[in-house]
Amino acid sequence: MGMTAPQVVVHRDKELMAQATAARLITKIVDAQTARGTASVVLTGGRNGNGLLAALAAAPARDAIDWSRLDLWWGDERYVPADDPERNHTQAREALLDAVPVDPARVHVMPASDGPYGGDVDAAAAAYAAELAKAAGPEDHGPVPTFDVLMLGVGPDTHVASLFPEHPAARETERTVVGVHGAPKPPPTRISLTLPAIRAAREVWLLAAGEDKAGAVSLALGGAGEVQAPAAAAYGRSRTLWLLDRAAAAKLPTGMYPPASS
Repeated sequence: MGMTAPQVVVHRDKELMAQATAARLITKIVDAQTARGTASVVLTGGRNGNGLLAALAAAPARDAIDWSRLDLWWGDERYVPADDPERNHTQAREALLDAVPVDPARVHVMPASDGPYGGDVDAAAAAYAAELAKAAGPEDHGPVPTFDVLMLGVGPDTHVASLFPEHPAARETERTVVGVHGAPKPPPTRISLTLPAIRAAREVWLLAAGEDKAGAVSLALGGAGEVQAPAAAAYGRSRTLWLLDRAAAAKLPTGMYPPASS
């Protein structure tokens, strides 16, 4: 599958970015449910991911979604105990999931360090890969479902999910989920989707807001290599969307994106 050229959308500030992206996501989920009966979305943590979920919780149009027919997955997770406030799942529950009628069986949480795999993060990653493979159908042509939307926050170092520059997980070409050891950002032990799993999505949305992200955005969109800048290697089958605020877009050439519509 070839790389889709990235589209860049720039909003005035991070609040407007979150609200506009929430509206965009609602439309995408409703369209997928109308077309196929169900939808699947991969969530991301971090300040932009959680800001988006909070905006989604506050959006009146959220009720247009049939929450019982939505599968939710995660792009990565901190391998810490299940009740740790730093877990992406914990933060997603607080921001959105506890407020909407999701089917618990369709919320695919990555294992925690106090779960059945204990300290063996590689076994936990393999279990999540197996869950993805079980959910994939013949039409998906691979070991993961064809996600409708996969969202990723972009780190100041260009990391996405828990794929860090020059780190072994960023070089993985076969497995769909890996245990991450020695991550440069705490906690050091994590679970992450790999680039092959990310690229199975119909659409990949990369979120970045704030001036501390401007260098990473410029590097990733400026032709950097995928091991040096993992965000540059994250793209969807049919669409790759970079959703930014003005501060994060500050180092991009203005010809790279249309004037902000909002």
